Amino acid sequence: MADLLSSIDARTKLVGENRLELLLFRLAGRQLYALNVFKIQEVLKLPNLTAIPNRHPNVIGVTHIRDTTVPVINLSQAIRLTPLDPAQADTIIVCEYNRQVQAFLVGGVERIVNMNWEQILPPPKGVGKYHYVTAITHYNDEIVEIIDVERVLADISPPSTAVSQELLSDEIRAQTHGREILLVDDSPVALAQAQDTLSHLGISAITASNGQEALDRLKTWADQGM
Repeated sequence: MADLLSSIDARTKLVGENRLELLLFRLAGRQLYALNVFKIQEVLKLPNLTAIPNRHPNVIGVTHIRDTTVPVINLSQAIRLTPLDPAQADTIIVCEYNRQVQAFLVGGVERIVNMNWEQILPPPKGVGKYHYVTAITHYNDEIVEIIDVERVLADISPPSTAVSQELLSDEIRAQTHGREILLVDDSPVALAQAQDTLSHLGISAITASNGQEALDRLKTWADQGM
């Protein structure tokens, strides 16, 4: 299974095109799910777990991977589906989000696919506000749900959007107050977190959900002489 991601560094360097690569996997049923390969470190068989007291219900334990203690999250349970049984689901996807490493227990990994952002669609409006899908796409006539990992992690350990006092000095705030930036991320949760942090510095953000949308905005501003 390690061979599946052996060339991950090369595969994530998609330049010149508005593309991304997705790792497809399944949980308890037939539904296909996906994570962005860019944030994946490796795929492993489930190592031995150590239980920790007062852990979040979605965390089934911790394990030791390459000198790092990594929490293992039951992804199916985290997105409010039937929890996976670690005795039967023995695959973990190790990822890095928000400068922290965590692993997700999944039912099985399928393959990596290369997609154009035009093939990535927003989730249906009828699914409500509190779902865990950041986008959907299609592969071999199957619907693929792309998981919003930032939302999953925010449920378990809400990140702080506070800014250190060093960055809140009068000198720095004088430089940042009233500034605008273009903020790009495919996760609405990540965008909201970043916007909240920037607001402490007096910076307002114009958001885009993918690279093509951001590029279109930049071209429009350039045409307008901004």
